[in-house]
Amino acid sequence: MSAPAPSMFSPDARATAERLGLSLGKPNLEAFAETLLELARHDRNIVAVTSDSRGSGKLVPFGQALPRQLIEVGIAEQNLVGISAGLAAAGKKSFAVSPACFLTARALEQIKNDVCYSDVRAVMVGISAGVSYGALGSTHHSLHDLAALRAIHNITVLAPADNFETREAVRAAAHAEHPVYLRFGKAPMYGLHGPDAEFKIGRAVTLRDGDDLAFIATGETVVHSVLAAAKLAEDGMNCRVLSMHTVKPLDVQAVIKAAKECRAVITVEEHSVHGGLGEACAAIILHAGLSPPFRIIGIPDEETVTGSQADIFRHYGMTMEGLAAAARDILRRAEVAV
Repeated sequence: MSAPAPSMFSPDARATAERLGLSLGKPNLEAFAETLLELARHDRNIVAVTSDSRGSGKLVPFGQALPRQLIEVGIAEQNLVGISAGLAAAGKKSFAVSPACFLTARALEQIKNDVCYSDVRAVMVGISAGVSYGALGSTHHSLHDLAALRAIHNITVLAPADNFETREAVRAAAHAEHPVYLRFGKAPMYGLHGPDAEFKIGRAVTLRDGDDLAFIATGETVVHSVLAAAKLAEDGMNCRVLSMHTVKPLDVQAVIKAAKECRAVITVEEHSVHGGLGEACAAIILHAGLSPPFRIIGIPDEETVTGSQADIFRHYGMTMEGLAAAARDILRRAEVAV
């Protein structure tokens, strides 16, 4: 039996989460599978299609409960997408579930032509996204998927931050009239939303307000941004945190508002610094004629380090501690420039 993965949160981060009253939930991937099963029980047209990934996709209970609504194609990602597109064209609501690294690389042409350009109601589900596979290394990391899919027309790209956003994203995808990509990781996530929270595709969620610095984050980096903002608040810095769960279409107004109202902007993503959330936000800010101090935090263009997801987050400064340090640095540089 392998040892459990190291915690994504340091003792100090866990203590900060406790002070904020946050509760540690389940991995978003598990919340996805539970929500999909709940929806499929009431809608026979919802089908899950997997590429030898019902176990890693947490779909074993789905297959046991609804065996006629789960299709296994084996390790054949192109077939996975083609079959899912065909099912969608025939009136089914298909969810193609596969590791994000393979789904959006091996089957990119099928996603482009069979799903997006054919405009079928299929949902691509990239599991174990980003660096979730940890020590399995670069072959299993998906650091390109946001960039690749942002460049393909007619697909919505969603990367939920916590279990609430995951459940709402799956429900929204099940009712979407056009293609959707859902991106999920494997680490347990703290719940970030209150009982009155609302989720809408294309609309960022403001988790904390402030005007010293804005963290614009997506997916599993959002919680680390929230914790960093709470840590910075102890030093009198008021940081805004936006959960940009929809990477495409991006909430343009929320980005512009943050760039206008805050002294600096930091984007955070479990993805390459090229072509993802950060560069999308940079383009919006530049087109708006704004020029706040700006930094993209993600995975740089280098040979990726090997280690657990937690190790990689710490190495690249994507944890509470790393993000707080980056915020202090960019604000200090902004003061010197003035």
